[in-house]
Amino acid sequence: MGKLTELLRLAQTRATALSLSYSGALTPQEAYELWQLAPGAQIVDVRTRAEWVWVGRVPGAIEIEWQNWPEAQPNPHFLAQLRQQVDIESLVLFVCRSGIRSHHAAIAATEAGWSGCYNVLEGFEGDKDANGQRGKIAGWRHAGLPWTN
Repeated sequence: MGKLTELLRLAQTRATALSLSYSGALTPQEAYELWQLAPGAQIVDVRTRAEWVWVGRVPGAIEIEWQNWPEAQPNPHFLAQLRQQVDIESLVLFVCRSGIRSHHAAIAATEAGWSGCYNVLEGFEGDKDANGQRGKIAGWRHAGLPWTN
């Protein structure tokens, strides 16, 4: 079994265990590997513009806000923007700060017709540590994956 198939099966096993309505869930490292191995796969970063600017970006990711900033209101154009930028047949890896907004984005995209939606667990920064800070115990940045300021 190839690495790509192994990653997809692992993500789908998690989806079943977690009763997810979309294709699967991946750790940041697994998501990065899948992104590299699957032709046409896309990472869609659903954080806010403020987070991209102040916290960092995933190079090559498509950026579509799930919630507008600073209002923190749902982006009413999310699916239209996704349609404009991501082929409906693509594997789509959604990432946010901690994995919550990306979970909801994966649900919405699946319901809108994308069949290969995956959530990046832990997100870009991961959960808060004992001091209430993110990015020190989990997430894309903590895993040492590519990112820019």
